[in-house]
Amino acid sequence: MRSGRSAMGGVAVAAAWLTCATAPVLAQDAGPGADKSHYSLFNPTPRALMREMSTDRPDTTESPYTVDAGHVQVESSFVDYRRDDDGGGDFDAWSVLPTNVKIGLTNNMDLQLAFEPYVREEFEGDSTDGFGATQLRLKINLWGNDGGDTALAVMPFVQFPTEDDDFGATDHLQGGVIVPLAVSLPNEWSLGLMAEFDAVRDEEYELQFVHTATLGHDIVGDLAGYVEYIGVTDTEDGTGYVSLIGGGLTYGASENVQLDAGVNFGLSDEADDFNVFAGVSVRN
Repeated sequence: MRSGRSAMGGVAVAAAWLTCATAPVLAQDAGPGADKSHYSLFNPTPRALMREMSTDRPDTTESPYTVDAGHVQVESSFVDYRRDDDGGGDFDAWSVLPTNVKIGLTNNMDLQLAFEPYVREEFEGDSTDGFGATQLRLKINLWGNDGGDTALAVMPFVQFPTEDDDFGATDHLQGGVIVPLAVSLPNEWSLGLMAEFDAVRDEEYELQFVHTATLGHDIVGDLAGYVEYIGVTDTEDGTGYVSLIGGGLTYGASENVQLDAGVNFGLSDEADDFNVFAGVSVRN
């Protein structure tokens, strides 16, 4: 504070005292340590208190950080393409504009609706297209949402049978729970780990276990990169272990817009040969 040099020394001293007395309160209201627990869907978090934007894409590993209360974040691929040649024929699949709409319910909880508005699959000259899967997810951050070296969340979800009948999908509900963990490493590296337990339905319900690990680092400016390992195990039907490795780039176009692109390669025969995708995430 500039007190100046004037005859009104008493006013200057009083102003200085008032500034010092209120500084901790102002810092608490505007800083990362502010109490944000009273914000909700109908009492949005002020923009000055919003945490850094975090997305669940482009990697498979989900983020443990939630969308701030009362704000909306939309994450979408422009297109997601998969190809597999398993010896029995070439399989190609496109998902156009798969989207995840997220809304902050409280400071530590958001609700998500993920859906695929158009999917096309081709196998040996035959094609099928239509609406894809729909998931409703609830992410609950347990710690680290607004600071700290680690963050953990739990995310239960349910998948509705909205896929076109021609895809041969089940008519039953499916679901599971996802547990993502973020760890800050030395030299500004970041580690993401995820465990996912799914109840998937074919002729009967089976347990599927997904585990991932992703390592990320800034490259230059707002451009960052990551590498990731993905593993999937079916515990019931004897399907072989599915493993993939991937990587990608993210670019923070602004504090509320992120562009991304990535690719995954199958390491096991059961995995797709490769999968490429690019998209954008935007929040209000």
